[in-house]
Amino acid sequence: MKHWQETSHLLTTATRLAAAGQQAALATVVRISGSAYRRPGAKLLVAQDGEMCGSVSGGCLEADVRENALHVIRDGKPRLLHYDTGSDDTTVWGLGLGCNGAVDVFVQRAVAESAETAAVLELLGGDRPFAISTVITGPSLGTRRLTTGDALPTQTGIEVTSAGQTFIDVFTPPPRLFICGAGDDSIPLAATATEVGFRVTVLDHRPAFLAPERFVPGVQLVSARPEAGFGTASPGPDGYVVVKSHSLAHDRAWLRHALGTEARYIGVLGPRPRVDRLLDEVGASGSDRVFGPVGLDLAAEGAEQIAVSIVAEVLAVRSARAPRHLREKETAIHAG
Repeated sequence: MKHWQETSHLLTTATRLAAAGQQAALATVVRISGSAYRRPGAKLLVAQDGEMCGSVSGGCLEADVRENALHVIRDGKPRLLHYDTGSDDTTVWGLGLGCNGAVDVFVQRAVAESAETAAVLELLGGDRPFAISTVITGPSLGTRRLTTGDALPTQTGIEVTSAGQTFIDVFTPPPRLFICGAGDDSIPLAATATEVGFRVTVLDHRPAFLAPERFVPGVQLVSARPEAGFGTASPGPDGYVVVKSHSLAHDRAWLRHALGTEARYIGVLGPRPRVDRLLDEVGASGSDRVFGPVGLDLAAEGAEQIAVSIVAEVLAVRSARAPRHLREKETAIHAG
């Protein structure tokens, strides 16, 4: 989910660096086995001066990837790196991190000033899925191809042919989170949701509350009255809604409109008696789409902690996972 926004940020940064006369290299996780902090498609951008943004691990691989990226910037030759984090000091790469995994990272120059990059950035600003195929072994090493339309691969991964291996990076538009109400406690919610990868829309009828400087970059601010509903921004099947205007009448109107959309999650802020009253008034008692009081039971206090509990609940619903401690899970984190 974070893949879409991360790639947009890194390509935008690479374009800015190129305009300033500075080259950069892009490192991409292309394969993992066992335990790994990031999944295939995760990216790290390394500038000519050594500055980095993005990540390919939890911080243990970045220093070596950076050194390799600087070599790629100098000689222009892409590299496929292999890291075996292993379980002890006998690992192939010698890290001894005890992570029980292996990671392959492909590093190539970031071609920022190109029609291809411009096309990718345009796609990342829209709602169409697409894929980028990059040859990571063989005579055509580093060759890329952009694919859109109906014949897209179903998932990110490596395709092996007689000519070598190709990493197929599939981009699916991330889900949208609609926050009904732009009060002060919506600011950390919008920031937290944006940080984890949601495309966030905040709706309110009060112009002063929709001032762009109140929210992190990337949040869409929409002037809308509760009685008018979502308009053209109506949530689809992968849409999530949080109703939190702090007005009973406005929350009732937003809840009624949210129930009329395809949103798979509708969170309602407030104590249980208030939420139950709202659900009764709109005829939605017992709806499995409504989560109210909104958020996970984290004993959260204050807007920032409540934002974490809400986003955590949305992520759990989206992945169809019952929240629990990872120490209770015996299989890999990303396993079913």
